[in-house]
Amino acid sequence: MSQFIIRNEERGHDLIKSDGSRSSYIAGHPDGFVTRASSFDFHEYQAGRPGFGPIRVFGDEVFHGAGCGYNMHPHHNFVICAFVFSGELTHINTAGGGMVDRLSAGDYYVFSAGSGGKHSELSVTPEDMHAIYLWLLPEQLYLPPSYHRAHFDFRRRRNEIVQLVGDGDNTLPIPQDLRVSRLIADKGQNFPYALRTLSHGIYVFVREGRINCNGVELGYRDSMGLSDLATVSIDILDDDSDVLLVETILIDETTIKVWESEHAGD
Repeated sequence: MSQFIIRNEERGHDLIKSDGSRSSYIAGHPDGFVTRASSFDFHEYQAGRPGFGPIRVFGDEVFHGAGCGYNMHPHHNFVICAFVFSGELTHINTAGGGMVDRLSAGDYYVFSAGSGGKHSELSVTPEDMHAIYLWLLPEQLYLPPSYHRAHFDFRRRRNEIVQLVGDGDNTLPIPQDLRVSRLIADKGQNFPYALRTLSHGIYVFVREGRINCNGVELGYRDSMGLSDLATVSIDILDDDSDVLLVETILIDETTIKVWESEHAGD
């Protein structure tokens, strides 16, 4: 078994002001700002550790101030997922005929930029918007852009691992061998998670609460990645613990470096 642990204080922590210096990208009034805590090291998302499999970004972000967020900007050959936990996210994207979507707590989306797409993400209400962003490489390049969204009912789906993204029933499709699940559970419960194959790994992130994952205690915003094992065991140590699990195929790092050199401006 291989593993790595990222404690909350070891993540990259950034405060990005909406002061005009980056107005082509950062939106909002000069009093607005984005706080970002990132688990991996990718361009402006800095945490000192490279990605995990096709995962390039796992960003824990808060938009502070009405109108704060990201202005319209392009991507290609990237898949971006957002999971909203509080506030309201207005997401404008060019997939298909283009659309404007408003997401609240429990809502989430998968935007595959594929051959080329643009999007803008804004918090237009006074309430802070908190979301976790997951960026990953697609399994196939230059696919047609696509957008899907759904809702996780956190009041009804307690004490079970619920798959949100991937190839399961009632999940959002994604062009990669990857699955995202969420677990909100009460103290004293145990949850085994069986990986598809030994070629898959899993990234476990504790958004709230405290757990024991394969003998390692993880608290608020702590995380770990595990590979070369068949099953992960999660013991819940605090009530209302909220855990995200990202199971992914593991990719040869040489292949990833070639991809990154070809897409350095994305």
